[in-house]
Amino acid sequence: MHLNINEFLDEQKKGLGEMVETFRKTRVTAARNAARESAARIKSLNDRVRSLARSGLRLTAVTHGATQSLIELQAEIVSSALGDAAAQIERMAYTESVRDLARMQAEVLQGARERIVADFARTVSVLKDAAGDARKAVVRREAAAPAAPRKKKAAVRRKAKVATRTKAVARTKAVARTKAPARRARRKSTGR
Repeated sequence: MHLNINEFLDEQKKGLGEMVETFRKTRVTAARNAARESAARIKSLNDRVRSLARSGLRLTAVTHGATQSLIELQAEIVSSALGDAAAQIERMAYTESVRDLARMQAEVLQGARERIVADFARTVSVLKDAAGDARKAVVRREAAAPAAPRKKKAAVRRKAKVATRTKAVARTKAVARTKAPARRARRKSTGR
């Protein structure tokens, strides 16, 4: 019996030894695989970082262009306002009556209003162009391709919403139809 127990313990030791060896090898293999995968992820991040840097450069160019356009527009606005003011003051110097002065002042106000609206429209145009250019600079080319399937999903969702609404309206009408005869019967019984 003592011999059987020793054999059993020897078998268990060998089995445990093999398990430890296998476990050690699998741990090393798992660590190597994890290292390979981490290296691959880091390399893919490198490409993303480069892409992000390029997008940043394009965005910087867009903002510089927009800023330049806005500064030029501001210079034009200020110079035209100063020129108009100088011309108005010069014309006021030659007015002969208060009526002429009032008429000129009305013309000045109307001209200023038109100039402000035109300048505002030009500013909005510059900003819209800059926003469009910024969107194009930031959007990745790879991300633009999967946009089509999303539209399909959105269309399917809209159709599902419409179908749900239609069903809800139909249910509401059905409930109203069943309640209407009951109301009529109550009215007749109460004599209203």
